[in-house]
Amino acid sequence: MKEIQVGLIGFGTVGGGLAQTLHEQEERLAQKTGCRIRLTHIADSRLTSLPEPFSHIRLSQDANDLFANDDLDIIVELIGGLEPARTFLLAAIAAGKHVVTANKALLSTHGRDIFQAAMAKNVEVGFEASVGGGIPVIKALKEGLVANTILHIRGIMNGTANFILTKMTEEGAPFAEVLAEAQRLGYAEADPTYDIEGIDTAHKLAILTTIAYGRHISLNDVSVEGISRLEPIDIDFARQFGCRIKLLAISVNHGDHIEARVHPTMVPEDHMLASINGAFNAIEFRGDTVGDVLLYGQGAGKMPTGSAVAADVVDIARNIIHGAVGRVPPLAYPLEVMAAPVITPMSRLVCPWYFRVTAFDQPGVLAQISGILGRYDISIKSVIQHGRDRDEPVHIVFHTHNAVEEAVNRALGEIDKLAVCAAPTVKIRFLDEGERP
Repeated sequence: MKEIQVGLIGFGTVGGGLAQTLHEQEERLAQKTGCRIRLTHIADSRLTSLPEPFSHIRLSQDANDLFANDDLDIIVELIGGLEPARTFLLAAIAAGKHVVTANKALLSTHGRDIFQAAMAKNVEVGFEASVGGGIPVIKALKEGLVANTILHIRGIMNGTANFILTKMTEEGAPFAEVLAEAQRLGYAEADPTYDIEGIDTAHKLAILTTIAYGRHISLNDVSVEGISRLEPIDIDFARQFGCRIKLLAISVNHGDHIEARVHPTMVPEDHMLASINGAFNAIEFRGDTVGDVLLYGQGAGKMPTGSAVAADVVDIARNIIHGAVGRVPPLAYPLEVMAAPVITPMSRLVCPWYFRVTAFDQPGVLAQISGILGRYDISIKSVIQHGRDRDEPVHIVFHTHNAVEEAVNRALGEIDKLAVCAAPTVKIRFLDEGERP
């Protein structure tokens, strides 16, 4: 039976999950593939030894030892970050090795260079674990939905942010308190910026949008807003509107231009995405042939992500033994047909809105605010006002009909300059089911 040898760079949480998966499932994978898939080399600059049952694996502190090893067929990069991960992947490809990575930040920033280098050397790039953890979302998009024009992508793609919003919704706790709990439980990093400010989600959306539409989308093409400004009162008002607030990744295919955005969103409680709670992820595709497809599962963690990395290793091993390298393009489309995208400016976005204006309750305040909204053609659907106190500011909440983002920004700029306003207006977009393609 042919043996496929695998080298691993980075024996951290996910690296340990991959090693455990390949070890525990070795016999099953041999039955399924007709070959032995063995992790034989690990490079990690921090380690001097490996735990049982991995002590038989050759350990190096220098990744270059793996590139120079002619016996290795596949090299897996699991150190994260841009450098030296980019250098390592390109060096492995230059050495003729197939590569696997879970590095969403790298692929959404330098993916084009990596895929072009791999095509030139006729090697595979696997990256299932870069989006959705253990959810096979990339394979579904590249292969299962290949006969569809993808009309939109929408999803909850960051477990930390979703855990925080779920706790705020269910317990009414403030953002800072829930973030601290998420850090204690290991859901959030010591520096949670990428998670709570939507950057991690934007990395993932850039990758999925590139695959879905055959256009090279990078992180810089995605408009990003995080959840750090949300307060429990916004959660309460969302409930009154029959909604839950979720940090959504949204991409819409308009044919000649593409929306790509990440932001807090008012999601109707009867929508599938509203029921995704805790640290779970869910990603929805709409295809012109298949309709709506929702993929749900654990979006992070040692074993779920290790499972996704192992799936890439198995796919490449199967291709090697059958001489079918390059059968499925890594980005679903051949690189030569892919082009730069035309990204829809956020100023052109049209959707219903939630505004929370903090103002002193004085005569004529509501009329002033309504007048400004009217001048910018923003129609009010409903208004909620809690409390009446002339000495302390109160919250006035507006739910609008569809309005253009550029007009919204100008109107709120004027409203926030009013002498009666005590804090910047909070705005949240509603998920507009009526405007989907």
